[in-house]
Amino acid sequence: MEVANNQVLVIDDEGDIRELLQMTLMRMGLVTDCAATTAEALSLLSSKEYQLCLTDMRLPDGDGLAVLEHVAQHCPSTPVAVITAHGSAENAVAALKAGAFDYLAKPVSLQQLRTLVRSALKLPRHAHARKAEGDGESALQCPALIGDSAIMHATREMIAKLARSQAPVHITGESGSGKELAARLIHDAGPRSEGPFTAVNCGAIPENLMESEFFGHKKGAFTGAVSDRDGFFQAATGGTLFLDEVADLPLHMQVKLLRAIQEKKVRKVGSTAEEHVDVRLISATHRSLADEVKRGTFRQDLYYRLNVIELRMPSLREMPDDIPRLAGAILQRHSSTGKNIRLSREALDALRSYEFPGNVRELENVLERAMALTTGDEIQAQELQIVARHAAEPADIAGLPLQERLDAIERKAIYEALEQTRYNRTAAAKVLGITFRALRYRMERLGIKDELDARD
Repeated sequence: MEVANNQVLVIDDEGDIRELLQMTLMRMGLVTDCAATTAEALSLLSSKEYQLCLTDMRLPDGDGLAVLEHVAQHCPSTPVAVITAHGSAENAVAALKAGAFDYLAKPVSLQQLRTLVRSALKLPRHAHARKAEGDGESALQCPALIGDSAIMHATREMIAKLARSQAPVHITGESGSGKELAARLIHDAGPRSEGPFTAVNCGAIPENLMESEFFGHKKGAFTGAVSDRDGFFQAATGGTLFLDEVADLPLHMQVKLLRAIQEKKVRKVGSTAEEHVDVRLISATHRSLADEVKRGTFRQDLYYRLNVIELRMPSLREMPDDIPRLAGAILQRHSSTGKNIRLSREALDALRSYEFPGNVRELENVLERAMALTTGDEIQAQELQIVARHAAEPADIAGLPLQERLDAIERKAIYEALEQTRYNRTAAAKVLGITFRALRYRMERLGIKDELDARD
């Protein structure tokens, strides 16, 4: 097969569209082949290897999905972008789910076309064939996610695949399972790695400031707007916008976010003009967006656009055999004295048998605390301070009197909320759906406050 450097294949049955795209690409220094049918396209793809393929979704003898399927099977390192009819969100989402790099809507915006092409050309060629030195894994398989378990291998492979796409990704998983780390790895391994990675906690923004924070504002738009200011979308242009805890967005903001995703344009508060933004969107939440849609607290159309591809981050209890390597890496990273602090066999056994409701984040907290407590080079099981909690949370409480049974359930829920929020009691009360005063009363009644004070 002939390797065509800086060459793009354009597939569209409309001559004027082909000519427009070809002229634009030529001005970018690219050589362009054109095809009007699926058959012509497949013939060219069998004889040349292109750096990018642009295809219309509707063709006289097939559709763009057939081209996508052929490229995926025969030249997987070639990114494919699809051109859809204006307002045809379903086709765009279907193409992204099928593996398209990105999409353009008709009438084609030349600015968006040039941005898309530049991103596609930054993708590494033959990435799957390259091997990283040392562990023999693919260079894009994210060594920052430590673990040899099958589920962690699959997670790294999925991240490597997602890095070669512009499709919106929704990351699910329990608190502390590494959702933001996964988003950063997708960004760092992709063509936008030189651009900004902007992380936003949607639950931490006051509702009355949300529109201004996301889209920016003009001077004088409201009291306190003393100058023009960009928002998160403008700050992330050319890179990735990571929306953490996206389920916390109020409904009125969900409508505005949906429009920004569909149009790839935003309007600052107080402005009459829209501006183009170029961001790759990654969202995450520890809640189920599908359940939020059923409850009516999350828009179905926004869910449809955010959840194009789902990445699930595994919980720590799903990969107990990875705990020794994870723990070793955490101890090495937090060792400030240079001495080699290790875990005793009993301490490792205690970590393996613990459920870790706070996942890797909780493991890190446990080990940091143990490093502060130990006087030697080896952390003992009792210095982890997790055995007592197991005793207070019996697996089988069916035989206990009713009040003791209820107390055990309540203790477990409170500890899980505390671990989830890094022992921020105000945030834990919010997670539990009770007031801070009610949480403090329950912690005192159950002896949890005394246990925590003793640890500190």
